[in-house]
Amino acid sequence: MDMRVALYWAPPVGDSLSVAGNSWLGRDPEHGTTLPQPAVPGLAEATAEARIYGFHATLRPPMRLSTGWDDFMATAKTLAARQKPFDLPRLAVADLAGFLALRETLPCPALHDLADACVRETNPHRLAASPAELARRRRTGLGASEEANLLHWGYPYVMESWHFHLTLSRRLAEAEMAVLRPQAEAHFMASLAIPRRVTEIAVFTQRIDNAPAPFLIAERLRLGGQ
Repeated sequence: MDMRVALYWAPPVGDSLSVAGNSWLGRDPEHGTTLPQPAVPGLAEATAEARIYGFHATLRPPMRLSTGWDDFMATAKTLAARQKPFDLPRLAVADLAGFLALRETLPCPALHDLADACVRETNPHRLAASPAELARRRRTGLGASEEANLLHWGYPYVMESWHFHLTLSRRLAEAEMAVLRPQAEAHFMASLAIPRRVTEIAVFTQRIDNAPAPFLIAERLRLGGQ
């Protein structure tokens, strides 16, 4: 099976944020099921791409493996066991360069350290990007540090270029943002008011042997070896 694997943060099963996020995007990546979305004009189309990935924040961007699955999982489990759980700052709906996303409202060095570790420690398992993939990444225009990240880590927006976010839409026109942002703020209001901790990371996989399939959660790894 040809596949990609990623390490994401996804709210735990049963967390109200997980329920709200899966509902907003219209899919549950834990079980691979589609879900009814809020009755918001244009929401289904605006979330079509994000729905494929599932509700998450990227730590280790998707990659194809150059090693076996068991080897990768051994590294991921060791990585998770070395990380300590920590408090997540309150999140809020934000405009991220035209995308709707949930962003942290206060700096959180522990989040950045976790993402850096996920990229650094799993990189030996990454299959080098093809020339076509490199060209596709460069189409948006990369700065010097992003180009260096692409070549060394396989993705431009990692390490110093990484930003924590849970994607809620594609890039929106101004009129679309004016409609969807207030709806998202109302939809997530109750779940965002609840304090939470980062206690696990999730291994997401995507089959790409015929055509790319939606990402699914293969396993959740507790931080600190809990």
